[in-house]
Parts: sequence; structure tokens; C-alpha cells
Amino acid sequence: MGTADVEAVWRIESARIVAALTRFTGDFGLAEDAAQEAVAEALTSWPLTSPANPGGWLMATARRRAIDALRRRTALQDRHALLAADPVVDEDIDPDRIDDDILALMFVSCHPVLSPEARVALTLRVVGGLSTEQIARAFLVPVPTVQARITRAKKTIAAAGVPFELPPAGERRERLGGVLSVVYVIFTEGSTATSGDRLLRPDVAYEAIRLARTLAALQPDEPEVHGLLALCELTAARFPARTGPDGSPILLADQDRRRWDFSAVRRGLAALAKASVRGLGPYGLQAAIAAAHASAPSVEATDWDLIVVLYEALGRVAPSPVVELNRAVAVAMASGPAQALAIVDELIASDRLPGSHLLPTVRGELLARLGRRPEARAELELAARLCANQRERSVLLGKAAALG
Repeated sequence: MGTADVEAVWRIESARIVAALTRFTGDFGLAEDAAQEAVAEALTSWPLTSPANPGGWLMATARRRAIDALRRRTALQDRHALLAADPVVDEDIDPDRIDDDILALMFVSCHPVLSPEARVALTLRVVGGLSTEQIARAFLVPVPTVQARITRAKKTIAAAGVPFELPPAGERRERLGGVLSVVYVIFTEGSTATSGDRLLRPDVAYEAIRLARTLAALQPDEPEVHGLLALCELTAARFPARTGPDGSPILLADQDRRRWDFSAVRRGLAALAKASVRGLGPYGLQAAIAAAHASAPSVEATDWDLIVVLYEALGRVAPSPVVELNRAVAVAMASGPAQALAIVDELIASDRLPGSHLLPTVRGELLARLGRRPEARAELELAARLCANQRERSVLLGKAAALG
């Protein structure tokens, strides 16, 4: 078995191994370190001798590493004796307990004591099984930066005495929102990269979908979990048509909808149906908007009035300037650019999106539709200067140049 095989097994087994070791050792940092040491050993030994049960091999090796570390902690001799008498092998693991352990791992990785950046890095590392190099590449940051975030996160968790357990039922739903927001941040970075020379990073987005599917399987009675999964699936369904062969962006109006992934659309609609059982929350409403796009044969045939209503509802339950800006885009399609421009100008007057390229992008498009070409060009040039993604910047400059 080569490096790719080891990485594949690790991606599948990492959350289960780290979760089980954390429960048995009571030390999240030690468990994660032991698991990483097991992977390093696998990279050396598996090419020579492939194990019959790769997942079990990683679990047993990580357990031995954990016990070795505990032996070096004289204050934990009693716990070491307990561990030594309680071997961790596949046959001993209760599948229901595995689910609880993995869910607890997700809550720990997304704990409020951590910074948002640390939550993302730690979740991708211990739940997603990504290496620090893969995380750094995904978010275009130096490897030492990711390593420092993960190290600080583990120290913060230890210093805060964060227990490895599911939050009490009373606070679980509140904390669940934090877990969902981490998955959402990962997905949005993959679906529209904030910087760099690529519009899409599908590998990052699909990792978020994998996390969302895991969460939906572990929390099947939580509508917003299904809402987030639906949003991710329906958005990712358009990936194949969003860029040209050279990676250049293709706008929604110009996309070949035959290239959309309709199996992802079906999965998204199925998840949206589950999210709708008790009324839609913020992620469910965004998924419903994505479903309206996915169900339309063209931009012209899209139910823009419905999308406006959905954005209005989203603005009531999760108000934000970006939601308001997106509502303006929908209003422009449903009722014309003049009414939408009033919404955008109100956002500018209240200075609610300072430094964002999104606001001048939309304002430029609206001014162009109104025939105010010099103003539109100035707005699009401003948007290009503010945009950190090279692909988006090129599109904006091209539109500005076309206005003469």
C-alpha cells in the first residue's frame, strides 16, 4: 500500500480513531498526536507489509502510542493501568458509541473558546483527516500558520478544561450552530475562493459536504443540519458549469445547465425536504433559494419573485448586509434595476459592507442596466481593485472595459 492508500484510509478512519482515543485517554491533544504518529508509522511500514485491517491497525498503533505517552506521565499511572487492561480493537467498539464520540469530537473542534480560524483548521485536521499541508493549500496560508493554529487550539482546549462529551441537551442546539457555521465557512471558501488564482476549490467544498453528511447522519432530527447539507449539495451541483476549460468564471446567465450535476440536485432537494419538516431556518432558506435556481431551465424562467420572498424571510431570521445585497440582485431581476439600486444605495449610506468588492460589483451592474455607463465603469473598476480573487478581478475588469 502506498501513500495514497494510507491517506485514503486515514480520511475515512481519522474521526473515529481520534474520538475513541480522546474518550479513553481523556486528553484531546494527546489523542490527536498519537493518531498522527500512527499515520507516520503507516507511511513507513504499509508499503512493506499491508495490514489485513488497515483501520484496526491504525487504531491499535495509535492506542500504543497513547499508552507510551501516558507512561511518561507519572501522575497518570492509574489511568494507564486502566487503559492497558482495556484494549481498543474493532470488536470492542459499540457503533452507537462511535457516533456519540464523533459528534462530541465535532463539538470540541468547534468549541466557542477557539478562534474561528482555529475551529476551521482543527475540524479539518481531526474530523476531516486533512494534513496541515492540505489545509494550508486549501486556504492559501503558510503551513507554519496552520500548525500554530492547531497547536494553540489544542492548548486552549486543555487550558479551558473542555470535556470530551456531548453538550447537555439544553445547550446542544445552540452549540450546534457553531459547528454548522464552521462547515459553512469551509464550503464557502471552496465554492468561491476569497483569494488566489482559482474561482473554485472543489476539494475544499466537497470536504465540507462530507462533514455535513456526517453531521446529518449523527443529528437526523435537526432540520438546520439538513438545510446546510441541502445548500451545499445544490450549490455544488453547479460547479461543473461555473468555470471554462481555462478556469475562467462563467456567470449564471451563461452557464450550460446541462452540465449541472443533477444527482447532486436530487440529493439537495431530498435534504431540503427533511429541513422543511418544522419550518426553514437560515441554512434551509438559503437552500430553498438554491433550489429555485436549480429547478429553473434558464435565468429568464427562474421564479425571481419567490427568491425575493425567500431573501426577505432570510433577512428577518438572519439579517446581514450580504443578504440585503443578494435581495437587491433578486429584486433587480423581478422588478427592475431602479428599485434594486435604491436598496444598494441604502447599504452604502449605512456603510455596512466597507471594503467589500461585492457592493460596487452589484451597483456597477445595476448602473449599466440603467444606461449610466461612466458611473457603472467606475464602480466595476473599484470592485476589481477591492477583489482579492484573480479570476473574479479579470471578469470585473473585462466588464468595465466593455462599457467604454
